[in-house]
Amino acid sequence: MHTVLAARQLAHLDVVITTVIVMALDHSCQVQRSPLSERGDDAYMTPPAATEALLRHVQLPRRLWEPACGDGTGILDPLRAAGHEVIGSDLVDYGRPDCFWRRDFLMERKAPDGCEAILTNPPYKLVEQFVSHALDLCPRVVMLLRLAFLESERRCAILEDRGLQRILCFRKRLPMMHRRGWEGRKSNSGMAFAWFVWDRSHTGPTTIQRISWER
Repeated sequence: MHTVLAARQLAHLDVVITTVIVMALDHSCQVQRSPLSERGDDAYMTPPAATEALLRHVQLPRRLWEPACGDGTGILDPLRAAGHEVIGSDLVDYGRPDCFWRRDFLMERKAPDGCEAILTNPPYKLVEQFVSHALDLCPRVVMLLRLAFLESERRCAILEDRGLQRILCFRKRLPMMHRRGWEGRKSNSGMAFAWFVWDRSHTGPTTIQRISWER
């Protein structure tokens, strides 16, 4: 009797331990994100180091459009500092006099005159619409996206039929993209990001390259 009882207790303990381990693994694999209701305009500013790394690996046209520029510190300013002429716009007014505000990118019908590429970190909740619309408007598109964007059957048209030329994946997680005005603890991102580079004239396979945002 004691032997049977002990065996049942051990079996129950094994189930409990297994459940705890599975729950821990599941939690560790999940990206902790704020609820959509808390993310507002999805204004997560790009670390300037991400743009600086892109410039070390991709030759960009001189005249660019950044249609979700936010406060401009992450992409717009590093590109201008590197000598590019960049038109910045955003749906939200961030108060800078050198950008165009209250411009809904998804309602735009043409790129600004002379712009040869669209380069941005799109709002996550509209990421597929942003990428698809950018590809309609411009021959070259560069987007900072989660590496997981490469997954999914429903993105086949974007990822396989629109000239995806290169994916530049960061070896090390980028510094955390906090919501604008965040004053809490700073850390590295819990998500893997990469630069996705489309070229309308590209017909070959997509190349994947590992890069560093640290010099």
